[in-house]
Amino acid sequence: MKSFDYVIKDSLGIHARPAGLLVKEAKKYESKISITKDGKEVDASKLMALMALAVKCGNSVTVICSGTDEEEAYEGMKKFFEENL
Repeated sequence: MKSFDYVIKDSLGIHARPAGLLVKEAKKYESKISITKDGKEVDASKLMALMALAVKCGNSVTVICSGTDEEEAYEGMKKFFEENL
């Protein structure tokens, strides 16, 4: 299992457009990818669950990757967050 913390920099937080892109990115990997905010953990490949987290600009989230390709998933998700959120 690999994880990283990230503070959201997008002024609108994780809204519809980046949430959709995030789900697409998460589905590229075999590993289970989850996102945690304020103790609530959701599957990163589930759009509605992701939107329900209501992540705003300045919020900190933890991204957890676990599975057969967790190293690749970790690197891909970290890059996605840095470039998009």
